Amino acid sequence: MDTLQIFLLAIIQGLTEFLPISSSAHLILAPRFFGYTDQGLAFDVAVHIGSLLAVVVYFRGELMLMTRDFFLSLPAGGEKTRHSRLAWMIILATIPIVIIGKLFVSLVESDLRSVLVIAATTIIFGLLLYWFDKKGSQVRDEFTVNWKDALIIGLFQTLAIIPGTSRSGITMTAGMMLGLTREAASRFSFLLSIPTILMSGILVTMELISQPGAVDWQSLLLGAVLSFVAAYVCIKLFLRFIQTMGMTPFVIYRLLLGALLLYIAV
Repeated sequence: MDTLQIFLLAIIQGLTEFLPISSSAHLILAPRFFGYTDQGLAFDVAVHIGSLLAVVVYFRGELMLMTRDFFLSLPAGGEKTRHSRLAWMIILATIPIVIIGKLFVSLVESDLRSVLVIAATTIIFGLLLYWFDKKGSQVRDEFTVNWKDALIIGLFQTLAIIPGTSRSGITMTAGMMLGLTREAASRFSFLLSIPTILMSGILVTMELISQPGAVDWQSLLLGAVLSFVAAYVCIKLFLRFIQTMGMTPFVIYRLLLGALLLYIAV
């Protein structure tokens, strides 16, 4: 991979990871539009790790409170706070993707990385996002998420193994369906990305280490750094404006992108 390709793909991933428009779809499509060979899952995971670091740094205050209160809540009769409760809900919401993702990872790596699949999921889940953005009651914050809500959001997240769905988009959709505000659904989605991206990154890194042959670690590191910068800026701006601008701009983008992909595919 040359430097321009690394820069382009890392910035695309960083900007799209936390927007409800599917970073994986853009990482699959970008090489086709710009004439690059597919960068492979190793680079995809590297730039996702950069995004992971961005969300950890942005939510560092909340994460410290969640971690502290989580451990304080472990002993029998331990103190339960809204931060410990949120930590438990994030853990619970992660379980479905661990199980289902493991079962279908080989299918995702091959058959589902097609333009037609991405076009269909981009449009369908874009419309679903629009519906619940307009019809959801949007009266709850992320601290009101209960175990049933967490499992529902976690099950919705499993749909994101299909390229074009958008992990952030589908979990935000689920959150708004359950009555969370746009900002609360976004914050829960961003926090939920931490264990999800971390686990996938660990698994692929172990595979890379065990495989013979050289790995271009320099390219992976550069991609991760660039993705971190782009993702951090994206998170900050998205949470600042989402309550006022709503999801409609992203839905319009998804519909236009989906139409273009259908034209290309057929």
